[in-house]
Amino acid sequence: MKKMIRNKQLFIRRMGLLTYDVLAVLASSALGLLLRFDLSYKTLLSTSGGLLWQENLWRYLPVNLVLTIFIFYLFHLYTSLWTYAGVPEMTATVSACLTASIVQGVGMILLGYQMPRSYYFMYALVLMLLVLFSRFAYRLFRTFVQKRTEAARNINVMVIGAGEAGSTLIREMASSRYIQKNVMCVIDDDRSKIGSYIHGVKVVGGRDDILECSARYKIDEIIIAMPSAPRRQMKELLEVCKETKCELKTLPGIYQLVNGEVNVSQLRKVSVEDLLGREPIEVDLDSIMAYVEGKVVLVTGGGGSIGSELCRQIATHRPKQLIIFDIYENSAYNIQQELAEKYPELNLKVLIGSVRNTNRVNSVFQTYRPSIVYHAAAHKHVPLMEISPNEAIKNNVLGTWKVAQAAVDSGVEKFVLISTDKAVNPTNIMGATKRICEMIVQSYNHRGNTVFVAVRFGNVLGSNGSVIPLFRKQIEDGGPVTVTDPNIIRYFMTIPEAVSLVLQAGAYAKGGEIFILDMGEPVKILDLAKNLIRLSGFVPGEDIEIRFTGLRPGEKLYEEMLLKEEGMQDTDNKLIHIGKPIEFDEAEFYRELDELSKASKEETLDVRAWIEKLVPTYTYTPGIYIPGETTNQ
Repeated sequence: MKKMIRNKQLFIRRMGLLTYDVLAVLASSALGLLLRFDLSYKTLLSTSGGLLWQENLWRYLPVNLVLTIFIFYLFHLYTSLWTYAGVPEMTATVSACLTASIVQGVGMILLGYQMPRSYYFMYALVLMLLVLFSRFAYRLFRTFVQKRTEAARNINVMVIGAGEAGSTLIREMASSRYIQKNVMCVIDDDRSKIGSYIHGVKVVGGRDDILECSARYKIDEIIIAMPSAPRRQMKELLEVCKETKCELKTLPGIYQLVNGEVNVSQLRKVSVEDLLGREPIEVDLDSIMAYVEGKVVLVTGGGGSIGSELCRQIATHRPKQLIIFDIYENSAYNIQQELAEKYPELNLKVLIGSVRNTNRVNSVFQTYRPSIVYHAAAHKHVPLMEISPNEAIKNNVLGTWKVAQAAVDSGVEKFVLISTDKAVNPTNIMGATKRICEMIVQSYNHRGNTVFVAVRFGNVLGSNGSVIPLFRKQIEDGGPVTVTDPNIIRYFMTIPEAVSLVLQAGAYAKGGEIFILDMGEPVKILDLAKNLIRLSGFVPGEDIEIRFTGLRPGEKLYEEMLLKEEGMQDTDNKLIHIGKPIEFDEAEFYRELDELSKASKEETLDVRAWIEKLVPTYTYTPGIYIPGETTNQ
């Protein structure tokens, strides 16, 4: 029914245009002749050839009407969307009118219908004006209505960037009836553009004028339309913009708009990644992922943030088989459905099980015989692991030990452990267990033919349990935003960066290395919270409270990426480094590891003393009872 109604409306519009064009040809014919005589019909009649010219005009009129309508049809004057008419439509209209006028002149001359020479010029001019008016009248009417209703729109917008992206944005926002926003002004650092207009919106100044103009024009929202701007320039702009009380958004790449991948309705909010102040690390995975092609690849913890992204990247490089092993069925199911839809030819196997189950782990390795293993399964939440340290040991330490042993027994080629910067001089159970995992990997590199490596990186933006989703949820709830300490700092990276590091480590791996990413400057969590509040359009401390809760058990003010003894070696990728393995007594290490295993399985009240024997750099306060810890009684 809706389609029938739309078709009927379209037919009525086209018939209306056609009728108008017939009238326009009639009017142009009469006015073209009258203009020759200063619009005086009496003067025309007093001229010797006046009556003959009138007769010739009306005799040729039927032919002129048919040819003109046909020419207009050929130039798509009845099929264009005049709601969005622009330069191409204007060019087509002018061309159609000129062509019709030329055809009329040639036709009248060939048929011997004499007319004043100036008539043909006058006719073309009047026809062009009348047809252009009909096609652009709706645009003019919409613009007039929009100007009248702008005051009713409650969102005033400032656009930063007077280039192609900004022009596209302003034009679409002006023409769309679904976007109820009023573009008040444009900002651009190109001084030559200041004072000019883009689709009726004035370029009022550069970045130094942002604060003043946001107040003058009562701006509610700032949209940064500079998709090709480098990350450092984006950070500098955001540093200025966040001082306003405006919500900030950024536009996708203009090529995405052209390709139809996104539109203005998909403007994304400015993310904290834009404030990290460094370009994202890019790795040419195609050139290094040949070692995956044609191999059976196993990803433990494949449903998690890092594990699932590993699976996505691996799936694009034609493995013989991809095996996802995870204890959490919901996350495993989600990545299974995603990969099955995107890569229907992928030989995918999703298995549910725990790395703590020796028989299950051995069965998986013996059945599928993976060539490459990415071990991402682990408990990672610092406060939760402080409360349940035995679970951290069972899952992180003993789970890694079981998987490493199974890898050696089944002849795995490469084994890549996902580690963390919290393993360096750990002050918490989670970090200490990951340091033990690194030591297991280092020692197992001497057993069998399997190449063992570890990859160490900092906090991953957007991963499950990271601080950014927590802050956003707290802001949505109206606050407060909780920060443990005003001086706490952290290194940050994105999930794709973390995964690219892991995959490249597999390519570089020779055995026993700990790969470390140069993550740039650390970020102060308090600044992160303030920036996110400002980017959401609020004022920290006024609209949204920031509350300091104190350091949680085992939490450090800052994280380190390298132990002093490890030193640093460069790789071909200057942003990826290798920490030298630290020698230790492996026999003593495994003797202590057996004791730790026994203590954790017996649910010993506090296993921290055992961990300290294994990890000399681990520091803790003995004798502290952690609520929620069970006893061995």
